[in-house]
Amino acid sequence: MRYRTSEAGTGYALDARIPARSALLDGEVHVVDDARGIVLFAHGSGSSRHSPRNQFVARSLQAMGLATLLFDLLTREEEALDLATHHLRFDIRSRPETGELSIGYFGASTGGGAALVAAAELGNEIGAVVSRGGRPDLAADALPRVKSPTLLIVGGLDETVIRLNKQALAPLRCEKELRIVPGATHLFEEPGTLEEVACLAGEWFGRHLRGRPDADVQPTRDA
Repeated sequence: MRYRTSEAGTGYALDARIPARSALLDGEVHVVDDARGIVLFAHGSGSSRHSPRNQFVARSLQAMGLATLLFDLLTREEEALDLATHHLRFDIRSRPETGELSIGYFGASTGGGAALVAAAELGNEIGAVVSRGGRPDLAADALPRVKSPTLLIVGGLDETVIRLNKQALAPLRCEKELRIVPGATHLFEEPGTLEEVACLAGEWFGRHLRGRPDADVQPTRDA
C-alpha cells in the first residue's frame, strides 16, 4: 500500500490491492478524520476507478465525513480481454465481495446492477445503496432480496434508463426512492447535474449510514 495526503484535506489516501478470490484488484481508499462510514464505488462498463464522475462524487462524500473506496471491477488481464470482446462488462456476478468494510454502495451504469446484487447477497451488512444512471434490470433476480435502503438517480433526458429504473421499483421491497435530475443525460455532463447527484447521494448516505452518535453529516450543494 502507498499512503498519501487525502484531497479532502483531512485524513489520508492509499493505493491498495484488493483480494477477490484468486484475483487482485487495484483500488484507492480515502479515509477522512472521524469517518462515520465507508462508501464503495462500482463503476460502469468501460470505466475504471479513475472515472472523473465517480471521483467527483467521492470527493463530495469525503467532504461530508465519509470514507470512500474506488476499485477496478476487472483485473488488468480481464480489462484487456474485455476491450477486445466486451463479454465481461455485463457479467455483474463477477464483482468482488467487499467484506467488513462494506457499509454503503454507490454504483454507476452497469455498476448500479452490481451494487444491488452485492447488497442482496450481504443483506443487513449494507446500510444503503445509491445508483447513478444504473441498470437495475441486470440485477432483476436479486431485487426482491435487497434489504438496504436504495436510491435510484436517473437523468431526466435518459428515457430508456428512466423506464428501466421505474420497472425496478416494484420488485424492490426495501425502503426505496427514484429521483430524476432535470435536464441531465446518462453521463450527467450538463452543468450542475453531477453536483445534484453528489448532493442526493450525500443526503441518502447521511440518513442511512449510522456512525457515532455525535457524527453529523451535512451535505452541501456547493460540493
